[in-house]
Amino acid sequence: MQKRMGEAVARVARKVNDTVENKTDSLGFSPRADLANCKLMTFPVGIYKAMRSVTEGIHRISLANNELKSITSRFVTTFSQLRELNLAGNYLHRLPEEITSLLHLRAIDLSRNRFRRFPEPLATVPSLETIDLEENEIAEVPTEKLASMASLRSLNLRDNPVGPEVRLLVRPLVPFDLLLSPEEPIPEA
Repeated sequence: MQKRMGEAVARVARKVNDTVENKTDSLGFSPRADLANCKLMTFPVGIYKAMRSVTEGIHRISLANNELKSITSRFVTTFSQLRELNLAGNYLHRLPEEITSLLHLRAIDLSRNRFRRFPEPLATVPSLETIDLEENEIAEVPTEKLASMASLRSLNLRDNPVGPEVRLLVRPLVPFDLLLSPEEPIPEA
């Protein structure tokens, strides 16, 4: 187990170094700097120091398919220029309030996590265009807040146990595409 963790840390360090050396705008999207599938349980604190000189230039981060249970406020404030954040396939169930400070965030992928409620801080991110929450456990959705999101273009809630009130959100009531799973037919008695 420790050997696997050591290998994962070394892999992350190499990928971070590639990002810093090549001054790319992505952490986790390019093959060299891919932080997906690294078995990370937390975002390594050492990365903040290693990337101190380039964090303002990082616009895309993918931490998909790890074992993250939370994202810290430090992560959000450090990478304040993010435009895309991929956190799919983790164990997240909430986001820090500081996510509202990501003024340039256009797309967030939170599919295949453990959200039971819509992460409400997202409703106040002004530039957010795409939210993917497919395959969570979301039953409640703040429909009024979502309807007031001027930039939102697509909300994916497929494979969530959303209530019937969400199905009533149709154009022109909401200016975005709402993706839901087909309703299950009611079994006959």
